[in-house]
Amino acid sequence: MKILFLIADGMGDWPLKELDGKTPLEAAETPNMDALAATGLVGLCRTVPKGLPPGSDIANMALLGFDPARFHTGRGPIEAAAQGLELAADDLVWRLNLVTVSDFSPFGKMLDYSAGHIKTEQSAPIIQDLQNELGDEVFSFHPGVQYRHLLVQRQGADSEEAALNISPPHDISGQSIRPDMTLFSRSVRLWDLVHLACARLQLTAAATKANAVWPWGQGRPLALPDFKSAYGLKGAVISAVDLIKGLGRAANMEVIEVAGATGLVDTDYQGKVEAALEFLTRGDFVFVHLEGPDECGHAGNAADKTEAVARFDAQVVGPLRQALAGQDAAWLVACDHLTPIKTRTHAPDPVPFILNYPGCQGSGLAGFSEALAAQTGLALEQGHELLRFCLERIKSRS
Repeated sequence: MKILFLIADGMGDWPLKELDGKTPLEAAETPNMDALAATGLVGLCRTVPKGLPPGSDIANMALLGFDPARFHTGRGPIEAAAQGLELAADDLVWRLNLVTVSDFSPFGKMLDYSAGHIKTEQSAPIIQDLQNELGDEVFSFHPGVQYRHLLVQRQGADSEEAALNISPPHDISGQSIRPDMTLFSRSVRLWDLVHLACARLQLTAAATKANAVWPWGQGRPLALPDFKSAYGLKGAVISAVDLIKGLGRAANMEVIEVAGATGLVDTDYQGKVEAALEFLTRGDFVFVHLEGPDECGHAGNAADKTEAVARFDAQVVGPLRQALAGQDAAWLVACDHLTPIKTRTHAPDPVPFILNYPGCQGSGLAGFSEALAAQTGLALEQGHELLRFCLERIKSRS
């Protein structure tokens, strides 16, 4: 049995007036997900434990079968695992965004959490310059992908900075940064660092929209159980974003790079499909992650999000279904969390999912949507149990 988890980041949403009361998932053309829903199990799963923030880090950790309440330490440590950074147990790892603010002061607003979706070839030299000019025995800057980078604070796990609850920048789009500037000010060395970085960006990033750095999501280095030991499956992850790669590396899964994967709507869908099929010739479980719907949700663009969902169905779900038709394969199709257009940030609502495998009893639903999933009565309150739920259903099939 080959098992595919196909995850459209942030695909779930709420009904929208501009879509005639439909969600983007309902409005999009999704014949492949609809077909899987009609012949499979459909339900809801709470991927974000109550009391934890609804981040992709927490939600995807749960989808991979690991309890975030037990293993999650922060967003930064997961992405550090993706880069294979050598860290001490008492280091503090921050996710570091390049952002656009109206003014880097208590009077400013967060204009763009991604600095205009800055390209990696633009951002990497900027971060390297910050390391050259500002890196020291305490703080070091590490380039990542696009706007997503890392700041390591040596021996900072027990410092005053570890307790600072800085807002994820995508949660405060268009909003005042005053509360977070107040938090930054509680640490003299962090306050000095971000302001020196802001001044440096005026020189090195003038040709881009990046005019500030935003450290957040800090925590101790990540440690996860070995995926194969935990679930008896040789697994791999395929994604454009370091978050998913970090979860995979931390669990000793294979991390497959696709050269054209961007994390946006224009990603290399075919490359991801081909990589998944190649891995399944030698492995058991593949986790294919698409970031596009989430980015559209953060941008507040209903039309683009609807298109992103349709592309996921047509260019990922469809080709994989066709390639594996008649083979012994199981499918889990879901999102990690909702990213509602109305709020432009993540929501902790349970996510709709489809589980389809040979011999399962079909739902008979006419399609796949948040509302239809809620009507089935199938609901898992612990997201990290979804993978084991799938394996148990597959194992007990007639």
